Amino acid sequence: MKKIENKIMLITYADSMGNNLKDLKTIIKDHIGDAIGGVHLLPFFPSSGDRGFAPMTYREVDPTFGAWEDVMSLADDYYLMYDYMINHISAKSEYYKDFLAKKEESEYKDLFIRYKDFWKNGEPTQEEVDVIYKRKPRAPYVDAVFADGTSEKVWCTFDEEQIDINCPHESAKKFIRENLRYLCEHGAAIIRLDAFAYATKKAGTSCFFIEPEVWDLLNKCEDILKEYGVAILPEIHEHYTMQQKIEEKDFYVYDFALPMLLINALYYGNGSYLKNWLKICPRKQFTTLDTHDGIGVVDVRDLLPDEEIDRTKEDIFKFGANVKKIYNTAAYNNLDIYQINCTYYSALGDDDAAYLCSRAVQFFAPGIPQVYYVGMLAGKNDLELLEETKVGRNINRHYYSVEEVAQEVERPVVKRLLELMKFRNSHKAFDGEFILNESPDNIISITRRCGEEEANLVVNLENKEMKITYTKDGKMVEL
Repeated sequence: MKKIENKIMLITYADSMGNNLKDLKTIIKDHIGDAIGGVHLLPFFPSSGDRGFAPMTYREVDPTFGAWEDVMSLADDYYLMYDYMINHISAKSEYYKDFLAKKEESEYKDLFIRYKDFWKNGEPTQEEVDVIYKRKPRAPYVDAVFADGTSEKVWCTFDEEQIDINCPHESAKKFIRENLRYLCEHGAAIIRLDAFAYATKKAGTSCFFIEPEVWDLLNKCEDILKEYGVAILPEIHEHYTMQQKIEEKDFYVYDFALPMLLINALYYGNGSYLKNWLKICPRKQFTTLDTHDGIGVVDVRDLLPDEEIDRTKEDIFKFGANVKKIYNTAAYNNLDIYQINCTYYSALGDDDAAYLCSRAVQFFAPGIPQVYYVGMLAGKNDLELLEETKVGRNINRHYYSVEEVAQEVERPVVKRLLELMKFRNSHKAFDGEFILNESPDNIISITRRCGEEEANLVVNLENKEMKITYTKDGKMVEL
C-alpha cells in the first residue's frame, strides 16, 4: 500500500472510465501511466443516492464496481484517497432501518440526531432555524416513521437518503472509529472527511464549523488514523479563512478558491487577485480546478470583490461553452447557489490554450494537484446526460467507455496535458520552494526550486501563451 506522494491525484468514480474498477485499472495502465501518482476513488460503497455519497456500509465494495481486491490492486500502484461521510449515513442502511423497526429498543437509537432530544422544546424556534447554515429553506429534518406507527423528526442536512449522524454521542464515536479503522486496513493513504463542517451541531448556532467542537472531532479522527500512518483531509466549501485555520493545526486542506480565481484571471487578462491568493494560500494543500461537484463560488468571497464574483459568474454563462443558468436551478434538481455546474474546459470556452494555461498554473501552485477525470480528458459539458437525468451536476459527470478514453487521449490538448502532468510528477523542483516572481498584472511568473533543480512558468493571461523552462542535466531547457 502506497503512502501520499507529491504527485498528481486523479479524481474519479469507479465506473466513469470503463464500467468498473478492473476497467479503470486497465485504462490508467494503458493510457495514463505516470501522469498520476494517486487516485481519489469517489465513493465505491453500496449507496442509496447522491452518486455514492449516501453509503449503506463501508465494509463492502458495490458489486457493480468489483470487490475489495480490485481496490487493493489500485493501492499497490497508487496512493489512494477514500471518502468517509462523517456527517451522514444512508436511510437504507441497516443502522437506520433497525432504528425505524425497533425505535427505543434499537442499539442505534442514539446514532441519529432526534429533534425531541436536540432542541429545548423538541422543536427549533424560527430564530434558531434562521441561523442554521443549511441547504434547505426550512429546518433540516425528515420524518422518521417507525414500525409502531409513530413518527418523529430526525436531522437531515442534505438529501432524504442521507440521515445525519449524532457525532458527539458515544455510539457514534464507536461507529466512526470502527469504520475509519476498516478503511485504513483496506488500502487508504488519505481519508477525505466529506461535509465535515456540518458534523458539529449546537442549538442556537449555525451548526457549521462550530469551535472548539470541530477541533475535537478532527483530532479524534486523526488519533484513529495516526496508528495506520493515514492522513486526513477535511472537505469544506466556505470562506478561505477556514482552510487557513485548519492548516495552522497542520492538517491538509483543499484549495477550492483557485478555480474561480483562475477563470477570472483568464477571462479578463488580469492576475492581480490570483497572485494575491498564491502569496497567502496554505502550503499543505490539495489544489483543484474541477471536482465531481460544481465550480465553487463561496470559496472566493473576499478574495475577489463582490462585483468581480458576480461578473465572473455571469460571464461563465456568456464565455463558457454550452452552459446555461437554468442548469443551476431547481429545474435540474440543483439548489446549491454556491457552485456553478460546468466542466472546467467548457467554462474556459473549450479553448485549448486557456485550458492548458490554467492547468500549468495549478501544477506550479503550492500543494499537490488533483485532476478530475473529465478535466484530465479535457471534457466538454455533457448535455445529453444532463437532459436525460435532469441533474445539474451530471453536466460534469460523463461516462467514458474504454474505447472513448482511447480516442480522447489522442487529442492534442489531452496529449499536452498528460505531458505536463508527467513533468509535474517527475521534476525534483516541485519538492522545494514556491516563488511568485514580480510581474505585470497580465503575467503570472512562478519559479519552483529544490536545491540546484528549477522549473519556471510564465503565462500571458491576455493571449493565453505560456512558457515552461526547467533544469535538465545542469542546463536550462524548454518543455
